[in-house]
Amino acid sequence: MVEVAFLKVQPDGNTDFKRYLMNPGIPIPAEVSAIHGITDEDVRFAPKFEQVAGEMYEFLQNTDLAGFNALRFDIPMLAEEFFRVGLDLEVERRQTVDVQLIFHKMEERNLSAAYRFYCQKELENAHSAEADIRATWEVFQAQTQRYNVLPETVQGIAEFTGNHLRVDMEGKLIKGEDGSVKFNFGKHKGRNVAEVFRLEPSYYSWMMDGDFPAYTKKIITGIKLNL
Repeated sequence: MVEVAFLKVQPDGNTDFKRYLMNPGIPIPAEVSAIHGITDEDVRFAPKFEQVAGEMYEFLQNTDLAGFNALRFDIPMLAEEFFRVGLDLEVERRQTVDVQLIFHKMEERNLSAAYRFYCQKELENAHSAEADIRATWEVFQAQTQRYNVLPETVQGIAEFTGNHLRVDMEGKLIKGEDGSVKFNFGKHKGRNVAEVFRLEPSYYSWMMDGDFPAYTKKIITGIKLNL
């Protein structure tokens, strides 16, 4: 992770913005720099993630989380980075809105096209954190004005996009109609996680040893401890 930008939107519409440029501790591949424009020289004297994680974490307290493709990329990556330094983003306690899901439900395009469609502007400096998050906020505002079917609350919008059913960020675990946590992949898809762990304890061990995100492992560990 070399760059993070946050735009905190208050209920009264006021905003707070923070941007962090970070040294990843390893060389940035040229093909990656070609996408976001950040080079090794740019981050040569920048702090590492662990040096600014506490400030980021504090900034995100008492907030819901939103972004463009955030459920598949931004939020899981951020949660993993926080876990790595001993901090828990506690995503399950927040509402999450992926502006891309609203867009795909309605128009099926990417962020640049969404910005052009909803805001009648061309997105400059695409793939830079600040340009993308500011464009995402403008797109979301335009969506709420354009689509009368969108609920007026963050929780309602989360339910509209369907991500309220996710228990973890990758959607490996989902909520069943009875409120229980169920697997959404593999041989136990559709089955109650707690029930599987009771009948097949080795499946929990397999997941903990496997290449699953730390956040997913946190969720299943909580389930296992409550058996």
